[in-house]
Amino acid sequence: MIDFSTFMMSIASAAMMGLGLAPRPDTGKTEVDLDLARQNIDLLDLLQQKTKGNLSPDEANLLEKLLLECRTKYVEEARK
Repeated sequence: MIDFSTFMMSIASAAMMGLGLAPRPDTGKTEVDLDLARQNIDLLDLLQQKTKGNLSPDEANLLEKLLLECRTKYVEEARK
């Protein structure tokens, strides 16, 4: 059974794949796809907005950290 933390981490992993920081499961290769990364970062942001006040402190902290890491890596990759 999947829990909410695992769900958030799977979205963040998809963002990292889009940033070329994790291999794609279908090809095993890393490719930069900023649109894919942005879509998943936006999805994490949407989850944060819609679940505000309804997450445990650990879940809220994890979501904040995932968003910060993904956004930072996105900016770094977009500047290349």
